[in-house]
Amino acid sequence: MDVLEFDNVSMLYCKDGNKLLVLDDINFKIEEGELVAIVGPSGCGKTTILNLISKLIEPSEGDITINGNIGYMFQHDHLLNFRNVYHNILLGLEIKKSHKDQKLLSEVDRLIDKYGLKQFINSFPKELSGGMRQRVALIRTLAVNPNILLLDEPFAALDYQTKITVSNDIYRIIKEEKKTAILVTHDISEAISMADRIIVLSNRPASIKAIHKIELTCDGIKTPYEARKAKEFRNYYDLIWRELQNE
Repeated sequence: MDVLEFDNVSMLYCKDGNKLLVLDDINFKIEEGELVAIVGPSGCGKTTILNLISKLIEPSEGDITINGNIGYMFQHDHLLNFRNVYHNILLGLEIKKSHKDQKLLSEVDRLIDKYGLKQFINSFPKELSGGMRQRVALIRTLAVNPNILLLDEPFAALDYQTKITVSNDIYRIIKEEKKTAILVTHDISEAISMADRIIVLSNRPASIKAIHKIELTCDGIKTPYEARKAKEFRNYYDLIWRELQNE
């Protein structure tokens, strides 16, 4: 079942009498349970697509169909330093005035216990590593029970080694919770290692250059780390690299 569809979507910004076409006739569908990455040149409109999905802005042309509710995970964790881990996780529920719903609170407890946060619930953000902060940010997003997760370069602020570890962590949680996810990233390796499909955008005004289905041969269970060792990984990397360089 498709949970998201862009149908001839264009986005035109108007400011001080000037017009800037950012997206030009974007068409794609995302199926339930897919993890789809979006890559493209800097400033081409990747984050604009996420903002359209989350309804922060409306398209200038075309239609966007969304079957479900949205959870947004940003590049920076935006944890509140004066709140402990547990109360940071509850923030989204508080905003939705659902923080007294016992069913939702039981789900929060399940997520905290399953994904190794129980011993940290009374800790404050400054006491956590960058990777642990991102895990808390994801569980906070999952706490509101979204159908679709929007991930806006969630690993960009991490060093390489931590990025691999955290991407393994986030990938596992997304797949175990059977969430549909859209990952915006400038990192081709990250996209290939995590995504079921990759959408490649052109320079602004962005159109879709290609959509690649990623099929990797991994030893055992696929993780972003194991995916980077797959024999097909380099071919995908070279292909997408060339598509972006042609811009």
